[in-house]
Amino acid sequence: MWYAVLIGAVSAYLLGNLNGSVCISALIADDDVRKHGSGNAGLTNFFRSYGGWSTLVVAFVDIIKTIIACHGAGLMLASYGYYREGLMLGAVAVSLGHDFPALLGFRGGKGILCGLGVALAVDWRIAVAILIVFIVTFAITRYVSLGSVLAATVFAIGFGVLHYNNPIIMAGGIFIGLLAVFMHRGNIIRLCKGTEKKVHLIHRELNK
Repeated sequence: MWYAVLIGAVSAYLLGNLNGSVCISALIADDDVRKHGSGNAGLTNFFRSYGGWSTLVVAFVDIIKTIIACHGAGLMLASYGYYREGLMLGAVAVSLGHDFPALLGFRGGKGILCGLGVALAVDWRIAVAILIVFIVTFAITRYVSLGSVLAATVFAIGFGVLHYNNPIIMAGGIFIGLLAVFMHRGNIIRLCKGTEKKVHLIHRELNK
């Protein structure tokens, strides 16, 4: 069983290294998104730097890789009767791989799209909740970071409330949510200072 746990975790972590923003910026512009704007390999920085339909491809890559990682680890442990725990094993590993990718110099994203992928793989109710929180917050404030932090908080609370009877799934969900909040610590400071930049979907601001 421990062999399956190791293979599932390592595979999910390596999938996490497949960063959508980095890969697509290399494909469409022979560039690295981390050279622009905030220097982050996340969707917001990609949108500000390149914009267009390719932003949707970035989101697709990060969400799908997460779902594959979760179910892959789940299948590795299914024969031992721990499929759902395997899902969360893959979820934690792919999130760490996305945020701290060894193959990309440990400079990754902030985990919001991974969080959505995790929620879609493990509990669709949490996926719906965080999408609503993010969309409403962004629509009102135009702050992607605020919507992301609130969505990550709801993510952690959701797993804590809905999966209290399974300590592994509950703990994994809370960890992923808190990790996403931690990865946004710089944004939180700027929000408090009033210096955080808003995002406008039609008239986007180019950071050079």
